[in-house]
Amino acid sequence: MSELMIRRNFYLNQITPFIDKDLVKVLIGVRRSGKSTLLAQIQELLRNKGVLPEQILNINYESKQFDNYKTSDALYEFVTSWRKNKNEKVYLFFDEIQEVEDWEESVNSFRVDFDCDIYITGSNSKLLSGELATYLRGRYVSFTVYPFSFHEAKELALQKNTFTTNEALFANYVKLGGFPQRFELPTEQSVKTYLSDLYDTIVLKDIMERNKIRNTVLLRKLVEFLINNIGNVFSANSIVKKLKGEGVKTNVETILSYLDAITRSFAISAVPRYNISGKQLLESNEKYYCVDLGFHTLLRKNDKMDVGHLYENIVYSELLSRGWSVSVGKLNQCEIDFVCTRGEETIFVQVAYLITESDIEREFGNLKLIQNNYPKYVISADLIDLSLDGIVHKNIINFLLEE
Repeated sequence: MSELMIRRNFYLNQITPFIDKDLVKVLIGVRRSGKSTLLAQIQELLRNKGVLPEQILNINYESKQFDNYKTSDALYEFVTSWRKNKNEKVYLFFDEIQEVEDWEESVNSFRVDFDCDIYITGSNSKLLSGELATYLRGRYVSFTVYPFSFHEAKELALQKNTFTTNEALFANYVKLGGFPQRFELPTEQSVKTYLSDLYDTIVLKDIMERNKIRNTVLLRKLVEFLINNIGNVFSANSIVKKLKGEGVKTNVETILSYLDAITRSFAISAVPRYNISGKQLLESNEKYYCVDLGFHTLLRKNDKMDVGHLYENIVYSELLSRGWSVSVGKLNQCEIDFVCTRGEETIFVQVAYLITESDIEREFGNLKLIQNNYPKYVISADLIDLSLDGIVHKNIINFLLEE
């Protein structure tokens, strides 16, 4: 772990109450979002509490050191032989656990057979489905880890003495994204090289290999299409037509299968639409957002950027990282960018780049149509407070830097 890597207190504060509880702590998220660093920071917390180093076992399955322990039985035997003092509590950390065949069996056995506290990470949302639910039967708590927020990017820049202004940092963040490792690289070109290698790893390993996809060309075309059209509404049918227009033959069934594999890798999120008046999710037409805008810069085909959609992407990711469940709102013929729920809370959010006088009615008018008292916000780059009729306007940088 880099000495300059910030403490990710937002996540640590969520995880800390579950330390030493009989619940497996599951950290999921896109590859290189900082899950391994979080495990190291949890281990540091444990040592500060008096846990001895010999009580902690850390296995990272991205290291060849553990290639011989990629079956459930082999892993169980290894941990059993490592555990010398049978009366001492142990802390087990398994990074990228999905590399182990039938890993759920061994993890559940550790819970039953040992006095232990277990932490696992994975870069695929399948980690929380199927066998995990069957074996652990509710004995786990999950946390989704995202690349650095803008707030974290500023914290790191201040630590490294590279911070100049919020505006300069934000422009850099929009262009190169928030993957933690990229902040350690010296030039924009080295960042793009890193992002290219990371993108290839996600496509080839986390999407193709894990889902046994053979049509590499179609998969890459689909991912590139989604990233180049973030913030637009598409159905599987419309995606098929668009790809056929580019000379790529496919069908709805294949596209649906590939979309499922892509979204499970956390590289891209499919955001459902929500009928505000009917209070129900709609079954067709979703918006897609990229986990990190560095990938958008890497794969962008058009020199002309839709900054409004880039801002939507950033606000969407920020809302997720703050624990909101997010959908796209539909009210008659109007669209609300985001309907956000968290427990008993609900808010409505509209995002724009810059709001001209002629835009005010469009950006604020849709929110005015919502007949309830939930908070409503418009977020844009404008520096002047444009709040209107109880709808709160926020500058995007100020919004991202809120505690």
